[in-house]
Amino acid sequence: MKIAHIITRMIIGGAQENTLYNCLDLARDFGDEVVLLTGPTTGPEGKLLESMSEADRAAIDIQIVPSLRRSIQPADDWRAQRELTAALRRIRPDVVHTHSAKAGFLGRRVAWGLRVPAVVHTVHGAPFHPYQNRLGYWLFRWLEWHAAARCHHLISVADAMTDLMVQAGVAPREKFTTIYSGMEVEPFLRASEQRAAVRRQWGLAEEDLVIGKIARLAPLKGHDALLRSAAEVIERDARVKFLLVGNGTLTEQIVQEIDRRGLSDHFVRTGLVDPGQIPGLIAAMDMVVHTSLREGLARVLPQALLAGVPVVSFDIDGAREVCIDGETGYLVAAGDTDGLTRRLLELVQDSRLRQRMGGAGRLRCQEIFDHHFMTAKIREVYQRFLR
Repeated sequence: MKIAHIITRMIIGGAQENTLYNCLDLARDFGDEVVLLTGPTTGPEGKLLESMSEADRAAIDIQIVPSLRRSIQPADDWRAQRELTAALRRIRPDVVHTHSAKAGFLGRRVAWGLRVPAVVHTVHGAPFHPYQNRLGYWLFRWLEWHAAARCHHLISVADAMTDLMVQAGVAPREKFTTIYSGMEVEPFLRASEQRAAVRRQWGLAEEDLVIGKIARLAPLKGHDALLRSAAEVIERDARVKFLLVGNGTLTEQIVQEIDRRGLSDHFVRTGLVDPGQIPGLIAAMDMVVHTSLREGLARVLPQALLAGVPVVSFDIDGAREVCIDGETGYLVAAGDTDGLTRRLLELVQDSRLRQRMGGAGRLRCQEIFDHHFMTAKIREVYQRFLR
């Protein structure tokens, strides 16, 4: 097949890693001709394509669409539509597979107009959510409905995303298939081998009980809720350290809040790291906390469980599909800092409970989150519509 993937930007993030693995697997596992069309990568979240090896770069054709940007800018959006039209006419793909809100809207519109045989979109997370103003919510909801009518099928990274889209009237349920976001599972299965070395690297002692959060330091990622809970957790058990992995637009504000609360001695920040460092950092943690207020299915949840590390997560979107309450970790109502504190302390104080939950999570996630498994399932969707 000749397949064109379209995404707004290739920052270091879950949707972007999903897309890159999909592109590389299609080329290597199936011999497909793959083109990745992406806008320029800007912002403090890092550039995923810079971590690619020469062999990876040779496997797929990466083309930059200069005017394809995340924010709504009518002049740029008009140019991006023209540039995508020219690119797809030149490529003549059998399949167009879009990702993210902006690229998903423009890409599907262009591909449908050009009568591409199979047009598919992955819902990594809904662009409309209750934290938007009312106008923004209805605008993005309408845009998703408009775009859903201009593709053959939608792939959700979690059943929760399908439920949300169907309930919002974006498309009927039969137009969706859930395929979990794939990753390289082996480094996480072997991650414990790095635990001691990574702890030494970041100044964490053997007796420290480490609670980790891996997320961009950005709005709706829930760092404010974590800081409120952290003060009480540390007061109850001084062995606790928090390891924050990531960077973003709120970095300075979060650092100031940690200082203001007098928690600096209990927080370690890594800043932005290469994705290859994530398994070792998770291994250095005794549990992972996820306090985002919206996310399709955060990759850090299956990553932690693959490494045998239990999770405590706000009960949002697809979290409950891997964080099974009382089995692989704990679910807490979004924004419930008292509940968050209570569950974190339960795990802090019970090493056998941590081990049992982490082990159950590893068994649950081992096959379904392998990126080769994901790509094979996605390719079956392509074939269904090409037939």
